[in-house]
Amino acid sequence: MENVALIESFSEFKDDKLIDRVTLMAILEDVLRNALKKKYGDDDNFDIIINPDKGDLEIWRNRIVVADGEVEEPNQEIELSEAQKIEPDFEVGEDVAEEVKLIDLGRRSILALRQNLISKIHEHDNTNIYKHFKELEGEIYTAEVHHIRHRAIILLDDDGNEIILPKDKQIPSDFFRKGENVRGIIESVELKGSKPAIVMSRTSPVFLEKLFEQEIPEVFDGLITVKKVVRIPGEKAKVAVDSYDDRIDPVGACVGMKGSRIHGIVRELGNENIDVINYTNNVQLFVTRALSPARVTSLKLDEENMRAEVLLKPEEVSKAIGRGGHNIRLAGQLTGYEIDVFREGAEEDVELKEFSDEIEGWVISEFSKAGLDTAKSILEQDVVDLVKRTDLEEETILDVIRILREEFEE
Repeated sequence: MENVALIESFSEFKDDKLIDRVTLMAILEDVLRNALKKKYGDDDNFDIIINPDKGDLEIWRNRIVVADGEVEEPNQEIELSEAQKIEPDFEVGEDVAEEVKLIDLGRRSILALRQNLISKIHEHDNTNIYKHFKELEGEIYTAEVHHIRHRAIILLDDDGNEIILPKDKQIPSDFFRKGENVRGIIESVELKGSKPAIVMSRTSPVFLEKLFEQEIPEVFDGLITVKKVVRIPGEKAKVAVDSYDDRIDPVGACVGMKGSRIHGIVRELGNENIDVINYTNNVQLFVTRALSPARVTSLKLDEENMRAEVLLKPEEVSKAIGRGGHNIRLAGQLTGYEIDVFREGAEEDVELKEFSDEIEGWVISEFSKAGLDTAKSILEQDVVDLVKRTDLEEETILDVIRILREEFEE
């Protein structure tokens, strides 16, 4: 009866964990053999017969009959008098098969056996989950918000697998409620102990690339290739696309009429501003396109040092640099070139660092981060815009403007 009950309880694991019958039987036999080794020192002379259809198992111990008093290996040999209690016809040298009941292993061993089995099944289950999600790395996945923590959101998929969306992998504007579905890419899968740790990301450039594949048929079909993606999550992104078919306009196909195709992607990314750019092997043209929406007057490349000097009209400079310097930073990442912006008529301008005696270094540094490194570049801006583009207080900005006007406009 104990055997039947044990098999029935094992079947519950099979149903819960979707383990196939062959694997379950192999795990069960392995666990039983470990228990037999602990009890008898060896399991080579044991036969284990598992019948899942009937919900039963049998354990048979095989020993050789030896004369009374000549037993040297109790697990391998049995005295003649003991053997004849099982069957009176046994003689010395014959094989004896004796059934071992689970209860013979002892209650403590049975409990340990069950715990060992549970552990093995969980281990098998975790290994399968790990392999499954490892194959999904870099792919879009959807799961439901189960629990919201300070540093991460815990998601559950339809199979009850736990997925972690850390705070730093969320777009700054992301706000999710319990029960809400979340899309992202499976960024990494690692085994921590025996349990897989599955990490999702919504900030990875790969997520944006996969969204293009999912939302734009020509990208999915391979007619348009996404060459490179760079992002400042939730703020701005630049995507370089190309097509080997001259009849296809890759930018137009990705954006769609009045932005209809890309609108869903923008909404998914918290209204992230996405510039789609035609890729080209012509570096000079590629850098020019990467600085869009600014119009470049002229460009000089230093290919050895991977630097580009760009000349712009004064009204185009702020467009090239972008809010918070996002545009020029992403253009540099997209092309691989460090881009230096120069204004037409710059010979009349003065670099901001020339005023270091009157303006503190950290203030100059803050302006520089926003691409404002000359006197004119600041004086041409509105105070409200300067506050938005830097982390400086309005009072500090007004002091700088006053100093520049006194010194520069004399």
